[in-house]
Amino acid sequence: MRLRRSDPGGPGYGRRRAGRGWRFVDPAGATVRDPDQLARLRDLVVPPAWRDVWISPYPNGHIQATGIDAAGRKQYLYHPEWRRRRDEAKFDHVLEVARRLPALRERVERDLTGRGLRRDRVLATVTRLLDMGTFRVGSDQYAAGDDPTFGVATLRPEHTRSRSGCVVLSFPAKGGIDQVRRIDDPELCQVLRNLRRQRRSADRLFGYWDGTTWRDVRSDEVNDYLREASGGEMTAKDFRTWHATVLAAVDLAATGVRRSVTARRRAVAAVMRAVAELLGNTPTVARASYVDPRVVDLYQDGVVVPVDPDTPRPEAERAVLALLEES
Repeated sequence: MRLRRSDPGGPGYGRRRAGRGWRFVDPAGATVRDPDQLARLRDLVVPPAWRDVWISPYPNGHIQATGIDAAGRKQYLYHPEWRRRRDEAKFDHVLEVARRLPALRERVERDLTGRGLRRDRVLATVTRLLDMGTFRVGSDQYAAGDDPTFGVATLRPEHTRSRSGCVVLSFPAKGGIDQVRRIDDPELCQVLRNLRRQRRSADRLFGYWDGTTWRDVRSDEVNDYLREASGGEMTAKDFRTWHATVLAAVDLAATGVRRSVTARRRAVAAVMRAVAELLGNTPTVARASYVDPRVVDLYQDGVVVPVDPDTPRPEAERAVLALLEES
C-alpha cells in the first residue's frame, strides 16, 4: 500500500458528543452521513477519553487520528501499514545495537572502576542498570506529575535501601506498577550507596560532580553516553527491546516446539506473560512493542534458538542474534 504523509494541523474530520455516542463532522463542519465514511471513522476506535480529536481525511494517511488524552498528552493512531514498516525498522536497528553491546559493556566496566562520582562513572552505573532489561530511563514529565512515576534517571534517594550485600530499589514505575528490584552487583552497590549518602537531600538520586557543582543526570544525557560508548545510534529503550526478545527466544526454546498449533499458541502466550513480568507491561504490549516478531514466527515454524535457561547471557545473546540474522 502506498501511504501519504498526514498533516494533523491541516483539515480533517472531527468528533462531537451526541447523546451517549458520537457524531462525526467533515472538514467543513457538516455531519458525516455517508455509510462508508462512517464505517471507516468508527473502525478507527478512537479512545472515548480523547478530546480535540483530528481524523485524517485520507484512508492511507500515515497518521489516522490524533487527540489529547485525560493526562493532557497528545496521542496518535497510526495506519497499520505504517506501524508495520516502523516496527520492522525498529527491530533491525535493535539487532545492530546487539552487535555493539560487547563494546558498550567493556566501556561500562572501565568507567565503573573509576573513583568518585564523576560523570562517566555515574552514567556507567545507569547504563548497567538499564542493561538488566527491567528499567525504563524515566522522564521529567512523569516524575513531576500529580501521581508521579519513575525510571532510572529520575529515581530519588528515598527509592533506595541498603541491605546486607545488596541495594534494593523500590519505586512506582510507569503504568502504576510498584517496582522492587534487588541489586547484587558489587560495583553497582558501591556507587548506589555513595550516591544515596552524598545526595540524600537532593531531588534526584543520580547526579555527578563536575569538579565545581553537582549536576542531575538527564535522560537525554544517558542516551548521549550510550551513543558515545557504543559507537552508534542507541537509546535506553533499545535495552528493553533486546532483553525482551532474548528472554522470549530462550523461554520458547526451553518450552520446546509443541506439536499442535493450539499448543504453540498457548506456549507463546505463557512466554509473553513472563516477558511482561520482566518489563512491567501487559503481555499484549510486550508482544506488540518489545519482542521481535521473527522470534514468534520462527517458533510457529518449529525453529528455536539452540540454548537453554542455564546458558550464560552473552552466549544466549549471540545465539539469538545469529538466529535472527539468518531469518
